[in-house]
Amino acid sequence: MAESTTFVTFSGVFAGYGGGDVLKDVTFEVPKGGVTTIVGPNGSGKSTLLKTVSGLVRPRLGTITFKEHNLVGMSPREILRLGVVQVPQNHSLFREMSVEENVELGAFLVKDKKVIKSRLDGVKAMFPIVAERAKDKAGSLSGGQQRLVEFARCLMLEPELVVLDEPSMGLDPKTLRSMFATVKLMNQAGRTVLLVEQNARQALKLSDYGVVLENGHVRLMGSGHEVLNHPEIGTLYLGGAISDDVAPPAASTTESEDPS
Repeated sequence: MAESTTFVTFSGVFAGYGGGDVLKDVTFEVPKGGVTTIVGPNGSGKSTLLKTVSGLVRPRLGTITFKEHNLVGMSPREILRLGVVQVPQNHSLFREMSVEENVELGAFLVKDKKVIKSRLDGVKAMFPIVAERAKDKAGSLSGGQQRLVEFARCLMLEPELVVLDEPSMGLDPKTLRSMFATVKLMNQAGRTVLLVEQNARQALKLSDYGVVLENGHVRLMGSGHEVLNHPEIGTLYLGGAISDDVAPPAASTTESEDPS
C-alpha cells in the first residue's frame, strides 16, 4: 500500500489550451510509494492533468508540488531532472532504431557511460524483451511489446515518479494483463506511479488511490477500492454524471463549481 507521505500535491490547478480551462480548481494529493489512478469520461481533463505534471501544459493558476518543488513554470527537461518521467499515450519509439538504442535514449541526461551500461543491464533484467530483441528494429515489435520497451526506456533515468497516459490503449486482453503486471512490478521496485487509464476497473484494482475527474473537476477521490465500488461509478463511464445527492460510502466527493 501507499505510504502516508504526500509526494505530489495539486492545489487549485486551472489549466487548458488557448481560450478556456480544461482543469478547474483541481486539488488532490498523490501518496508516495503507491499507484494513483485518474479515471473519468472522455474530455474530463485526464491527459491534460498529466501534461501539467510533466511541464507540457502550464497551469494558469494553482500549484503542483513534487517533493517541495513547485513544478509550475519549470521546463519539461527541468522536471525530468527532478525525477518525473512520462510515458505518452501514443507510441513514441523510433521505429528504424534498434530496441536497445531506443532504451539507451532514455538516459539522454546521463553522461557517464558506465552508469548507462549499469542501468541498461538492470532494465534488461526487468524487461527480458529488451535483451531478447535488443538488435531488432523497434518498428518490428507488436504494440504491446513496444509499450514494454517504452516502460523500460523511462526507467533509464531512474525516476521517482512514473506518469503513464493510457498505457493499455490498443492492447489485446492478454497483453493488457501483462502491461498491468508490469505497472505493478515498477511500483514494487520503488516507483510511485500516476496513471490515467481507460480500463478503469482493472486499473483501480491495482491502485492504492483513485481520483475521478468530471468536466475538469475532482468529483470523487478515495482508495482504489472505494472509487471502484462507488454506487454510481458505472453511470459515470457510460457518459453520465455523479449525482450530487448521492455520496459514496467512504470516498470523499467534491462539489462541482459549474454555474449550472
